[in-house]
Amino acid sequence: MADKIQFVRNYSDLSTNKGFQFEFYCDRCGSGFRTRFKPSVTGTVTGVLDAAGSLLGGLFSRAADVSERVRSVSWEKAHDEAFVAAAEELRPDFVQCPRCSSWVCRSGCWNNKKGLCKECAPDLGVEMAAAQASKSVEEVWAHAAMAEEDKKLATEYWRETIRASCPQCEAPLSSNAKFCPECGAPLKVRENCPACGTKLTPGSKFCAECGQKI
Repeated sequence: MADKIQFVRNYSDLSTNKGFQFEFYCDRCGSGFRTRFKPSVTGTVTGVLDAAGSLLGGLFSRAADVSERVRSVSWEKAHDEAFVAAAEELRPDFVQCPRCSSWVCRSGCWNNKKGLCKECAPDLGVEMAAAQASKSVEEVWAHAAMAEEDKKLATEYWRETIRASCPQCEAPLSSNAKFCPECGAPLKVRENCPACGTKLTPGSKFCAECGQKI
């Protein structure tokens, strides 16, 4: 029984009747390696027979059939041998992840410390940096989408009590105003007496310490 030829899905066969060439690439990042072109002796024979058939049509009228038979036997055998050699040549550059079974490149997609591909065991430093960058981008977009009044509220007035409606007439307030645009009632609640600085009791009309009208 002939030896079995092991193969993987992550390769492309670039071989022609002139010779053999293969590409093997990483399942994760898509990068990889291409083997150098290896001329095919049987391909050269095929070309010679085809040329003879075209030049000496009467004498070699069946040259095309002969060349096809040469390719179907000798060429296929040489192709198999070239494929096995290419796989062995590039095998050290790839490794199969024991968790997801993907074939990945050792240079960029293999986590040596964990013994897994970086899809299954990402580099924590890289992931942390990416998460921080993503969060920064979200904050930039959120800030850019804010209205100017909202930006002002987020900086200057974020400590102040902001009301949605007037406490006197209950008219809706569209901005962080000092007085109600409907009835003129003051909207800013004083916590300290403007004269002596004493802390005021909510709802006070006069300061209990100095008698200042609030």
